[in-house]
Amino acid sequence: MAGRPPQDRSPAAPRALTDRTVGLALVVAGLLLVGWLAAVLVPWHPVPGGRPAPVPVDRVLSPREIDRAEAWARLGRLISWSSLAISLVVASWLGFTTRGARLLGRLALPWWATVVVLTFLVTGIGQLATLPVAVLAWQQRTRVGLTDQSLGGLLRDQGVGFAYGVAISALALLVVIGIARVLPRAWPAVVALVGSVLVVGSSYLWPVLVEPAYNHFQPLRDAALERGIQQFAAREHVHVDEVLVADASRRTTTLNAYVSGFGDSRRVVLYDTLLKELDRREVLSVVGHELAHAHHGDVETGTVLGVGGTVVGVGLLALLLGAPAVRRRAGVAGIGDPRAVALLLALSAWGAVLVLPVQNGISRQLETRADVDALEATGDPVAFVRMQRALAVTSLADPTPPAWSQWWFGSHPTVLERIALAGRLGD
Repeated sequence: MAGRPPQDRSPAAPRALTDRTVGLALVVAGLLLVGWLAAVLVPWHPVPGGRPAPVPVDRVLSPREIDRAEAWARLGRLISWSSLAISLVVASWLGFTTRGARLLGRLALPWWATVVVLTFLVTGIGQLATLPVAVLAWQQRTRVGLTDQSLGGLLRDQGVGFAYGVAISALALLVVIGIARVLPRAWPAVVALVGSVLVVGSSYLWPVLVEPAYNHFQPLRDAALERGIQQFAAREHVHVDEVLVADASRRTTTLNAYVSGFGDSRRVVLYDTLLKELDRREVLSVVGHELAHAHHGDVETGTVLGVGGTVVGVGLLALLLGAPAVRRRAGVAGIGDPRAVALLLALSAWGAVLVLPVQNGISRQLETRADVDALEATGDPVAFVRMQRALAVTSLADPTPPAWSQWWFGSHPTVLERIALAGRLGD
């Protein structure tokens, strides 16, 4: 039976004090860990001699290309921000009021079943609320040539994303709520430990479990290009197990490549659109950037920073749920109450948005270092500039986004900043 969680039988005041004390300790420890890891692992000065000023936009794009990119950027920001706003409003409506806790009505289920069913319902309501915006985004991307994916393909991707979202969220919530039910006083420390293990595990499992759900892969058929990539990887001291091509063209017209996996299981994945649009030198410039990420262990850096962020997040959760007013407003007895699913998902949604400036600020530093390494490794600034221009044109990337938008949402430097690097390092 869902019932009242075990911890509710203990005196409320001492338990709340213990939870909040442990939570405060976790927040302090997590912030210190993140600060130390960021200081040691993040390249805060990745450009020799300092970052150059962005090149003038008219040196990179034609007036027509600038107009198209800026028009799409304005519309794209409106669509994406609308989707974000709707998702946060729905999450808050369900999580910060009693509505989410009452979704199952008087239906009596075991606590674990309540968690799974509520995760499905809350996630599903959010997905349905943002689906019209997703369809609008697909229509507009089709109109400007960013995708030729069918509506059926879009809905399939939405369904796959929903299934993975429910599975991952349900697993995390079962861990959090289950531990809180068994260890009503020590749960923050134990959840922080288990959550950290799950963060590390997900980094290893993502290429195996998630990537194949969205794309099909086949070996690169260009033997000369594969030899070039393997030779390039050897110079960068990165072992590449295989070079694959993803059928990204059924979803997008944009160009991309990435390196996935760890250790001896690393693989270079090229979008088929990349091979179609770029020449060999430009492809190697893209691959050089991705191999630089692997060389420096940027995925591992993101993973250990994620561990620190998990510790901070669990600590903040303990502090928030230690406040009776928060629990009362959401209509839940505590962290061990299976009806707390909507509240926990709402807090996670807001936390993910609020942490973006820090996350993206670090990402931009890592991306800049990868650009510097690619330029130094290839010794081909001309191909780098052509490649960056092609990426910007095909994706209609905004060359001059608003500063606050770039600070909050920009995971990469702008195309004008990246091309300026080529001018600096190519001199």
